[in-house]
Amino acid sequence: MKIDRKNRNRIKQKGFSLVEAMVGIGLVGIVFVSLYAGISGGVAVIQLARENLRATQIIVERMETVRLCSWEQITSETNLPTSFVEYYYPKGLANKQGIPYYGTLTITGANTGMSYNDDLRLIKIMLVWTNGSIVRTREMQTMVAKDGMQNYIF
Repeated sequence: MKIDRKNRNRIKQKGFSLVEAMVGIGLVGIVFVSLYAGISGGVAVIQLARENLRATQIIVERMETVRLCSWEQITSETNLPTSFVEYYYPKGLANKQGIPYYGTLTITGANTGMSYNDDLRLIKIMLVWTNGSIVRTREMQTMVAKDGMQNYIF
């Protein structure tokens, strides 16, 4: 069986050249680097979201503690700690202590300019923690009235 010239040229053109193979390898490399960057960025965003959620939980817990205090306990300023430390430790952390959240609680007058200023207090809770080398903060504030939201007579 004889192979003519047309068939011989067609057989030579079936393989890839070195340039085509290198371009393909380069494209696959770019895809893998992009995939790695996307996954690592997603993990970092999830970690930050967890830290933010934990900070919100800590602040809400402290606000609920203040809510349960009587007016005398709030105005005496000796029953509520002005500074505190809470930890967040996800599973698998070696030292079991985790990320420290440093908090401050301040109770001041409301300064509304109204006649009921003595019956109002502004409560502010601030939380600070470090994510890598970036310092993060969260803050929540509320006002507390001597007789609550309504002045009911029991």
